[in-house]
Amino acid sequence: MKINLHTHTLWCDGNNSVEDNALAAIERGFDVLGFSGHSMHPFAGSWHIAPRDFADYEAEVLKIREKYKDKIQILLGYEADYFPGVTVPSKAAYKAHGLNPDYLIGSVHYVLSERGHYTVDSYVERVRENLIRLYGKENHGMEAVDGRLAVCEYFSAQREMLAKGDFEILGHADVIRKRNGILKFFDESDTWYADELKATADAAAKAGVIVEINSGGIARQALDDFYPSEQFLALLFERKVPVLVSSDSHSTDTLDFAFGRAVTQAKKIGYKELVYPLGGRTVAVKI
Repeated sequence: MKINLHTHTLWCDGNNSVEDNALAAIERGFDVLGFSGHSMHPFAGSWHIAPRDFADYEAEVLKIREKYKDKIQILLGYEADYFPGVTVPSKAAYKAHGLNPDYLIGSVHYVLSERGHYTVDSYVERVRENLIRLYGKENHGMEAVDGRLAVCEYFSAQREMLAKGDFEILGHADVIRKRNGILKFFDESDTWYADELKATADAAAKAGVIVEINSGGIARQALDDFYPSEQFLALLFERKVPVLVSSDSHSTDTLDFAFGRAVTQAKKIGYKELVYPLGGRTVAVKI
């Protein structure tokens, strides 16, 4: 089966409509396409679906599901943000507001520190400014940034989300790496970083989620690697955490971006199957 459950459209920060994505997926031989509009229910940032539009978003996805049901299975989902103390990815919360997602991707984009908050995967210059503002010293540049604290607060937020949330898929589990290649605010070979990965892998195993092997960073040329890294993926495999492959697609031409390479990575680590939540059932796809 060919499946992607991480797809963004014009409803949030994607470049194409729901129908255009469905047609592109059919053309590329997909069996299943899941839409995962950015959400921070009951709030919204500039790149989220506004809560007032949730019903219309769901109606459009369901309309396209019905229209192309003989050609592809369409699923309705959200990429739901965790913001400490504000919002938690929870299917029960969505259903309580009359919404009915097939699945949720739980993701951490925002980190809240004692000095404020920032988006960890924003533009390079914005991340640089925020790291200095929140973890550095005035007029001292990146040299004074406490990169370890920044990274630890990110993974701490992710573990909180895993403990408190109710969702099926963990999104881009180490996206904190996205700007590290340029900004170099931490060393992925440090022992403390390995400890953060181990603790987060433990939390993922306890939560019973599926971790996505996400190719979005490669597609957008932010780094030449998946989320999670090979190091992190190996720790997840040791803990028997299931994985799936997704593209975190924001345009029709990246729906299956680097899928072959992602499968090769999974097989290299030792995985023999990918696991997908498909509308109330879980499907294992051998690789």
